[in-house]
Amino acid sequence: MKKTLIAQFSSLVVMWALSFNVSAAQPLLSPSELQAQSNNIAVRIIDIRDPKTYAASHIEGSVNAPYGKWRGATSNPGELPEIKKLTALVQSLGLTQDTHAVIVSSGADDTDFGASARVYWTLKVLGLQHLSILNGGVKGWQQAGFKVDATPVTVTPSQFAPTIDTRYLVTRSELIQDMKSNKALLVDARPAEFFNGDTRHAIAKLPGSIEGAINVEHSAWFKPGTSQVISANEAKSVAAKYNLEQPSQEIVSFCNTGHWAATNWFVLSELVGDQNVKLYAGSMVDWAQAPEALPMQNVPNRFKQIYIDAKIWFANL
Repeated sequence: MKKTLIAQFSSLVVMWALSFNVSAAQPLLSPSELQAQSNNIAVRIIDIRDPKTYAASHIEGSVNAPYGKWRGATSNPGELPEIKKLTALVQSLGLTQDTHAVIVSSGADDTDFGASARVYWTLKVLGLQHLSILNGGVKGWQQAGFKVDATPVTVTPSQFAPTIDTRYLVTRSELIQDMKSNKALLVDARPAEFFNGDTRHAIAKLPGSIEGAINVEHSAWFKPGTSQVISANEAKSVAAKYNLEQPSQEIVSFCNTGHWAATNWFVLSELVGDQNVKLYAGSMVDWAQAPEALPMQNVPNRFKQIYIDAKIWFANL
């Protein structure tokens, strides 16, 4: 009887410790902070690099879920995949609502960070709350002096059945209505040449931006010349410069395909602490695919559009 009580008490202590560690998850982890949690069984490191690169070397214990698996169809890659596909993916990774999922990308540059942010956002939309991103990715991990290995990793699939939490996303039709009621503050995360209509994404029908949007390039949130996101306090200062710190309107972040925009969403929602930030996942590619012409700004004249089309065509030869 005494042994049984001791065993039950020990189990409760373990469960409490795991719960504490999970609830304390920070949105952004440094390599040393992740290393300190390497033996925590509640932590699942998700490496989103391509399978070949992952197989060559990865953080010990990390599982592979290439970024492409989290994306939509080729015709609209920013669109959130169907729930059936996402359910199979998170179950294959052994994820549950109690898992502390840490997303790891290559750390090549600030654009690469957008992949981590997009996967983080997707998991949050699916109901996971204990989430982090490794700041600097695998590159930052190795620069910090921590080892990688090539040992294959397998995990037991879970039975987690996620549902879509609509608080973090906005559809095209919802955004149209939000614009009519002046509910949304639109933030274009793309480089200025896209925002100003000097170029476009290869599968976007038109250059330009959504009417009324302001331009806050995704690169604004990084230490110059690195793939490392600035601190929360520094991010709040940047947000204040654009009047994005706790605005009265909901913030809608967008780009071409919901990749760069995921970085803006992550920083404003998770670091700055804005309470009502949404991602327009389909972004400009989806906006331009609407059957009717939707409000846009900075759309160049037809001659410039032909010039842009030609440049894109030659670049893809």
